[in-house]
Amino acid sequence: MNEPAPTPTSNKGPRPQDLDVAALRRHARRLATAAQPPWLHAEAARRMAERLPFIKLQPARVLDASPALGASTELLRLAYPKAEMRWHEADPALAERAAGARSLGWWQKLRGAGSGQVDALPVMPEVELLWSNMALHASADLPGLLSAWQASLAVGGFVMFSCLGPDSFVELRPLYKRAGWGRPAPDWWDMHDIGDLVLKAGFADPVMDQERLRLTWADPETLLADLRALGGNLAPARFAGLRGRSWRAELVAQLESLRGADGRLGLTLELVFGHAFKAAPRLTMASETHVSVDAMRATLRKGRS
Repeated sequence: MNEPAPTPTSNKGPRPQDLDVAALRRHARRLATAAQPPWLHAEAARRMAERLPFIKLQPARVLDASPALGASTELLRLAYPKAEMRWHEADPALAERAAGARSLGWWQKLRGAGSGQVDALPVMPEVELLWSNMALHASADLPGLLSAWQASLAVGGFVMFSCLGPDSFVELRPLYKRAGWGRPAPDWWDMHDIGDLVLKAGFADPVMDQERLRLTWADPETLLADLRALGGNLAPARFAGLRGRSWRAELVAQLESLRGADGRLGLTLELVFGHAFKAAPRLTMASETHVSVDAMRATLRKGRS
């Protein structure tokens, strides 16, 4: 979970979700070369897809906002086989990975199912579903990202997302504090704060949920390998020095304190899920009011329904 911070001067800490952007880019380049998306992402995508049947809307256009590591492509195609699939990755390395993984084969050509890359948000034409699996906790500007998502959605469309919550790896905090190693992970946004940000971005009727997973390992090396597959420590307040073999040996020894009654090392992961809709804009009256034709049409359609 750890990587050297560039300098101690990055030791800022306004909560929540203060991320080291340089480290974020390094981890993205590393994860872009992985043989497959992180194991946890596939599980989160499956759990998020189970929520789709509760929403009756059948989107004609779907945007996957985190396909490279989101492990969601086939789940979305199965849920909406007739939809136009589009995707967006802001990081160049992850975009290259996603482009390679989504090249069309004969099966997709036969069924007429394509996918198009979106270079920047907001996307036009707007989509009816914007999906993002396990990406929000790696956003250094969550309010800005949510605003771009809201502008990418058609009126009546919905966004669905998942991310890590602040109680993820909570058992590592006292361990790192005792050793003087700084933060083991950032202070991620919690479920309620994300819901508030979703509302501020202009979405309506947000529904937030969270699940806690208890994961166990037989030994510290396997635990560390699995955490590395998820990414790395993006907290600016992490340990600022370079680490060597002696530090790693001490970390392995400290991880032994995580053994429970069953003899296995245990960590908590908090998964946050959310979805919200884009409502028609409200028409406010003033001495002089300007309303776009598209907004007027959307309002009239909603009134008829």
